[in-house]
Amino acid sequence: MDIICSNCSSKFRIPDEKIPAGRLTTLPCPKCKTRISLDPAKKTAASTAARGGTTYDTSDKPFDFMEEEGLTALLCEQNPIARKTIETALSLMDYQITIAESARDALKRMRYHAYDLIVVDENFDTKNPDANGVLIYLERLQMSVRRNIFVAMISSRYRTMDNMMAFHASANLIVNIKNIEDIGKILGRGITDTELFYRIYKEALKESG
Repeated sequence: MDIICSNCSSKFRIPDEKIPAGRLTTLPCPKCKTRISLDPAKKTAASTAARGGTTYDTSDKPFDFMEEEGLTALLCEQNPIARKTIETALSLMDYQITIAESARDALKRMRYHAYDLIVVDENFDTKNPDANGVLIYLERLQMSVRRNIFVAMISSRYRTMDNMMAFHASANLIVNIKNIEDIGKILGRGITDTELFYRIYKEALKESG
């Protein structure tokens, strides 16, 4: 399918076999990150925007097709038992889940999609939990972007809901691996608390002008 972004007029092509059949899906423009809707019934996803612009090679771009208005989660966990437990919990919470195979894979995926939730093990693709590539990337994000992502870190060193260590690790929440069976409940509470905090924060900003 040939695609043209209505915002920046960039053109790129995605193999038809990578596009889910039978439903409307979306993806971010590789250049400007504007969400583009794809209709598999059409041969070309285009707009009334100018037809000029740069053509992108999408062969190395990890396009994740998301249903309209769906919550998305990136899972960075290499322990197969823990990964399965987390994946099941996220599915019950109605998240569309992307599983990263490595830190490099995770970074590439985050570059092209802003996830609502990222669950990352402190030891994901590293022998040194203090040099976790995914967490370092998240720490360096602009605050305007970072505050829209809920980051849960799976840890064997810190206790569940340790807010001080979560702050130190640039995460919103810590889940100790011993409590992994309850991760659904723990995430639900953590996300609710964070949403309440930012609601109050945004209201205060609005009142202050």
